[in-house]
Amino acid sequence: MDWFLNLLNTILIFGGALMILVFVHELGHFLAAKFFGMRVERFSIGFPPRIWGFQKGDTDYCIGATPLGGYVKISGMIDESMDTEHLEKEPEEWEYRSKPVWQRIITITAGVIFNMILAFFIYFGMTYSNGKAVLPIEETQGIYVPEASILNEIGFQTGDKIVGVNGERVTYFNELISASQLTSNDLNYTVIRNGNEVLVPVSPNYLDSLQTRGFIEREYFYPSQVSSVPAGNPAAEAGLEAGDVIVSANGDSVSYWVELVEIIQTSEGAINFGVMREDSLFYASITPDPDTKTIGIVSPSMQTLGVELIEYGFFESLQEGYNQTAEQTVGILQGFTRMITGDISVTQNLGGPIAIANITRDATDQAGWIGFWNITALLSITLAILNILPIPVLDGGHLVFLLYEGITRREPSEKVRMVAQQIGFFLMIGLFIFVMFNDAFRYFGL
Repeated sequence: MDWFLNLLNTILIFGGALMILVFVHELGHFLAAKFFGMRVERFSIGFPPRIWGFQKGDTDYCIGATPLGGYVKISGMIDESMDTEHLEKEPEEWEYRSKPVWQRIITITAGVIFNMILAFFIYFGMTYSNGKAVLPIEETQGIYVPEASILNEIGFQTGDKIVGVNGERVTYFNELISASQLTSNDLNYTVIRNGNEVLVPVSPNYLDSLQTRGFIEREYFYPSQVSSVPAGNPAAEAGLEAGDVIVSANGDSVSYWVELVEIIQTSEGAINFGVMREDSLFYASITPDPDTKTIGIVSPSMQTLGVELIEYGFFESLQEGYNQTAEQTVGILQGFTRMITGDISVTQNLGGPIAIANITRDATDQAGWIGFWNITALLSITLAILNILPIPVLDGGHLVFLLYEGITRREPSEKVRMVAQQIGFFLMIGLFIFVMFNDAFRYFGL
């Protein structure tokens, strides 16, 4: 029963995000077409067969049975429906083909533009209403590098204080792992090690691992400070209190929370901890619970690290909304480029409906509505970029023909456009099949 409820929750969350993205995208095409006097025959959320809808004026507003997209059918346009009957007649003034090229370009690109606008308003709204939580780099004491982590493989060392990325000094932790930085060419980090500035390059071979294994986690910065000690646990019985800092274990120094957890989980028998309380040092012998391998202490909070909440005014939020939209757009474009060049794996980084649904659910589970809107904004940008690719059937394919017409002053032949549409259609079917099988292999181990 739990698996069914989990599946239902995933479908509902993903379906909600998808409906928003598709509706906004198609609304862009619809409003632009209507503004320029084009007749819109159908506004559909989902692909045929049609399962519900209503007619208002010239337009059939409906919902299709295949909920993986949508479309706006504009009179006089060769689209994915492959309808060419209108070409046997003279153009009517309300048809797409009778309008100037610049109006058709705006109509075709309006869906992409609306997706970008949606992302901007989501980021603006979240920033204006919630502010932005940031971790100042100056508040961090350094980083713990587990032996089995990708950090260790790359060349980071415990105690490194990360101060810059790609040759630029940063103010906040968030800037170290931004999308545009992680997908940039020649990714490298500047650290302070034993008082000296050291450059740590990240080989392209690790780019896939950055996505699948995690990278610079905030937990690696946590000091070995106890935030609370629930009653009845071994630590409470030994006298530990909130605010205590564990500085040693069996005579070995301890500085980081992850380091402390590793010691506790791998130990056998009692551990002699050195504990600093204010200015006093005392020792406590504690035996971890044999079943859970814990001693009953709670990790530091983000506030312990010195996380700050930056609040933005209306106009500052507008700027931040633009900055975040631009940041994610650059990151996605660079990511696609790295996939094309082979620096990162297509199978590990290109996801279909199953992957996107899981990511959307995870984001919502971890951060509630903030997570949901964050991932919706990211997907909206991704949808915009995919749609503007110069592939027939997609908006970008139509745009190529329009640019050709605008430059040469002549329209591509009907045969060329039909063949291109068919090729584009089969390409998209092939891509859909690929990502579906890729998702199945990745998530179900087929």
